[in-house]
Amino acid sequence: QVQLVESGGGLVQAGGSLRLSCAASGPISNINAMRWYRQAPGKQRELVAAITRSGSTNYADDVKGRFTISRENAKKTVYLQMNSLKPEDTAVYFCNAEVYVLTLPLGIDYWGKGTLVTVSS
Repeated sequence: QVQLVESGGGLVQAGGSLRLSCAASGPISNINAMRWYRQAPGKQRELVAAITRSGSTNYADDVKGRFTISRENAKKTVYLQMNSLKPEDTAVYFCNAEVYVLTLPLGIDYWGKGTLVTVSS
């Protein structure tokens, strides 16, 4: 069974940094796009950053210049380096990936359970 497991969340002061990780496991033949989403209390889930298998990236406007997404394909892991954190970055951060399972011909979107990031002012 394919699983995505996030780690690295926690409590940090405004201006601080955190690094999130998301590791995929299971019968995986390939992973295409990997993404980080976040959901703040009372708000809809929003895309924060995405990265293709070849390393092309895109970011939400409000995190450009502060967050960096990267991945290690051999480790089936995606990272989100978050710098200059602001209280408005407080949210549960979810990992998402388009995964090709060994026995299936099509990619399937999988989600992690999320990791909480709290930024205090």
